Amino acid sequence: MESRPIADKTALIIAYGLGSGLLPKAPGTWGSIAALLPGYYILVVMGPLPLLLASGGLFFIGIWAADAHARIHNTHDAGQVVVDEFVGQWLAMIPLAYITLGRGGLIDVLVAFAAFRFFDVIKPWPINYLDDKMKGGLGVMADDVLAGVFAALSLVGMVWVLP
Repeated sequence: MESRPIADKTALIIAYGLGSGLLPKAPGTWGSIAALLPGYYILVVMGPLPLLLASGGLFFIGIWAADAHARIHNTHDAGQVVVDEFVGQWLAMIPLAYITLGRGGLIDVLVAFAAFRFFDVIKPWPINYLDDKMKGGLGVMADDVLAGVFAALSLVGMVWVLP
């Protein structure tokens, strides 16, 4: 294996979601699962604004990491790149600071997880438009950000609909 600069190695570790994207079968789901614990920790200990800020910071770092992965491996939006799932999943969890869907805690986190995975996999318009048209690291990140926003809005909607 050729020697790579430390920046490339760092970018790949980030792109792979600290290795969660390298697990077999459904790397996006593994990436989302890996995002739950740090996201929930930030939300509970620090609050929704720090989670939003962490999501924004990781969004820009993720663009860099996804671009580096594409350059190193000559590919675009490889399944193993799951830093985008971290950002989308964290965005989906932000409403949990304000609402309770079940009895709180684990049930709410699982509902946020399911909502994000639904929008990330199904990719309704305009998520599919971003996925098809945007290229580079920004393209990798953008559709998951929007899936996270859709999931967050659906959680808020569930509170109004469910008893």
